[in-house]
Amino acid sequence: MNILLLGLGMQGKAALYDAWRNPEVTGIVAADGDLPALRRHARERGYGEKVTCESVDAENPESLQRLMAAGPDVVIDLLPSRFSPRVGRAALDARVHLVNTVYVLPEMRKLEAEIAAAGLTFLPEFGMDPGIDLVLLGRAVGLFDSVETIDSYGAGVPEETAAANPIRYKVTWTFAGVLRAYMRGGRLVRDGKVVEIQDREMFSPENVHEIDIPGLGRFEAYANGDALPYAALLGLDPGKLRRLGRFSFRWPGHCAFWKKLVDLHLLDDEPLTVDGITVDRRAFLAAAIEPHIRLGENERDVAVIRVDVTGTKKGRKMRAVLQVVDQRDLETGFTAMNRTVGYTAAIGASLIGSGRLKQRGLLSPLRDIPYDLFKDELARRGIGISEEITELE
Repeated sequence: MNILLLGLGMQGKAALYDAWRNPEVTGIVAADGDLPALRRHARERGYGEKVTCESVDAENPESLQRLMAAGPDVVIDLLPSRFSPRVGRAALDARVHLVNTVYVLPEMRKLEAEIAAAGLTFLPEFGMDPGIDLVLLGRAVGLFDSVETIDSYGAGVPEETAAANPIRYKVTWTFAGVLRAYMRGGRLVRDGKVVEIQDREMFSPENVHEIDIPGLGRFEAYANGDALPYAALLGLDPGKLRRLGRFSFRWPGHCAFWKKLVDLHLLDDEPLTVDGITVDRRAFLAAAIEPHIRLGENERDVAVIRVDVTGTKKGRKMRAVLQVVDQRDLETGFTAMNRTVGYTAAIGASLIGSGRLKQRGLLSPLRDIPYDLFKDELARRGIGISEEITELE
């Protein structure tokens, strides 16, 4: 199969490495806005003739159309999320299957009928979070006759020995993206009631809880977006659940720090004018802080995806905990975040291009990815899924 990979950032480089190692992939066109840097990376990795480097201007639809016209079997889109509808439109027009790792934007959702009519497979939300978490959630819920609580966690953090800075955090994806997520708000079910958390209240103490991850330590968790649509995809009525939430987490102290910055309006959307110069507040913070919180050469990050579901099975109360814990591979240099996002996207492209994933239309990892097949593919890459199913009193 031939793959077009758009976007060679931190996660894109991992996807390229995985696709290059896949014997089913015969050719890869890797495209990025910084062509000299891309060529240098491919040369340093020794990718050879299997990888062709091209430039792409995601702002220009003609640039995307030119790359699609070469006839790839699958496109892996790892460009910034705002471009996903534009890439989707180009893939649809070129009749090419597509994988990306971002939430489905409304403009992409509008293409759903056309995607199905064209007999194409579009697999969005197929990275780490969203992605692996959704596959695990679909598996866990499927183990029960009825569900009472769902707690889903996904996070990338530095290992504890690498967390020695004022915010106990280091960059494993774009820090500007992290700051955007810190002002996203969310919806969940708490004590049987739907709760909407405003963007400015994400890090308020009443919206933060603690969680123990065995072998790693104790963390503080906060809402990660809107959990309710996923209940609908699972066929569950949120009004009948006692608890439902999607969460991320950090080392203790992180939430209190960012709550102060939120209250000081340093993460507001509105730009600030200083001495006649317009400043994007979050962009300024990201540029000022990111150089000082990068992982060191021999430091590791940890990616955790944990799904914890309770309910009944054959009249017995049960609990299922499915979990992935991955760490940076110091040999390749790829972080746990690179691996769990980039490798997962590459797995999606492989499943589609090889015909092992036959469903057509706009798919969801929650219901359309064969669990055992996906588990085996992760295991081949050294990423394991643990399952713990216990009976409750």
